[in-house]
Amino acid sequence: MPRRLRTLIGTIAILVFVCLYALVAMALAESRVVDAPRLVQTLVYFLLGIAWIAPVFPLIVWMERPRA
Repeated sequence: MPRRLRTLIGTIAILVFVCLYALVAMALAESRVVDAPRLVQTLVYFLLGIAWIAPVFPLIVWMERPRA
């Protein structure tokens, strides 16, 4: 598969994933974290803010690999 096509597919997949992840993270934060102490809120928001990187990283590696 050409690199440009992989990049297009990967970009669309990342955008869809991040939009869905943001909705889930907002729902989780709104339902569970609101009543927590301030330090717990900060930690949860920090973790939710960077947790999307782990599932997206393999997709980025796939997008950037050289043509076989």
